[in-house]
This record gives sequence, structure tokens and C-alpha cells, in this order.
Amino acid sequence: MSADAGVRGRRVDVEAGAGGGAVVGVGAGGGAGARPSAARPLAALHSGGVAAAALLALVGIGALLREPVLIPPIAASAAIVYGVPALPLAQPRSVIGGHLLCAAVGYAALAALGSAPWAAALGAGVAVGLMALARTPHSPAAATTVVVVLQSPDPVVFVPLLAGAALLLVLAGVAASRARRDAVRYPAYWW
Repeated sequence: MSADAGVRGRRVDVEAGAGGGAVVGVGAGGGAGARPSAARPLAALHSGGVAAAALLALVGIGALLREPVLIPPIAASAAIVYGVPALPLAQPRSVIGGHLLCAAVGYAALAALGSAPWAAALGAGVAVGLMALARTPHSPAAATTVVVVLQSPDPVVFVPLLAGAALLLVLAGVAASRARRDAVRYPAYWW
């Protein structure tokens, strides 16, 4: 799949990598960084399998602790980490830092404004701006703010579980990228 970057006539080519991640290339044309098309189905199965295994592990941990560990933003994070591991949004700093920063914003919004949809929306907007300032962009983390404001989870329980869930996604991404010889290496950087 190619998208016009709109920058001096260059194209950004995104191809599914053999390790389940996207390979992004910028050039004047042609599939810069493209993988052979025969590898796409296998890469897709690998990504989906790793995502399912990590998310099922979170369900199991939640069942053992009798606390929900799998929340929608974490599932969206898995899609980014395992689907496009080369993107800045998928890097550990963004995944873990973004969720923790957005949880903090959610608790601040909850304390200042209460549990209301408009407070959740305002908090998510502030969280997006703060993630940009902190260099931890991770779009699913904005939804963590919404979860905190609307569901008011106990921070003593929720924050460590959130941090652990984000860390599990990252570690599974590291392991998955090393399980296949031709996989895109994850992470591109840690911090």
C-alpha cells in the first residue's frame, strides 16, 4: 500500500514485513523496503497470532487477579506493536509512557471535573497534547484517559496493571521479532 506523503513528490511505501510489521520506505517511487508478496500472508498470521497470545495472556492474568487487565486501549496498542513495529507509535517509550501519562491525565481530569463524557473528551485532548510534548505519541493511550474518567478505576490497582500490560505487549513484541529470522526487529529504539 502506498500513500502520497505530499512532500516534494516523494512517496511513502508501506509493505507488510515478514515479521508481521510494516516496512516503511521513502523514495521517488517503487517499493523501497518492500518485502516479497509471498511473505505477506505468513507475516499477517504471525502478527495476529502474537497479538492474540499476548491479549489472551492479559485475560488470564486478569482472571487470576480478579481485575480486568485487558482494556480496549491495550488491544489497540497490540495492533500497533505487532502490526507496524517500526513506527514511532509502536516503540516502548510511546507504548508504556503514553499509557501511563494518559492515565495520569485521566485521574487529574476525574478529580477536577468528575466522571462525565465531556470531561473524558477534554482529558483525552489534553493527553494528546501532553504526549506530543513528552515525545511519547501513542494514539490508543488517549483512550486510556477516557477509560479512567468514565470508569473511575482505583489507581492503586489500575496503574500497576496498566503498566504491566503495556510492558507485556512490548516484551511479546521483542520476542516475536526474534522468533522469525526475517522479521522486522522490534523495538527500533527503547527510549
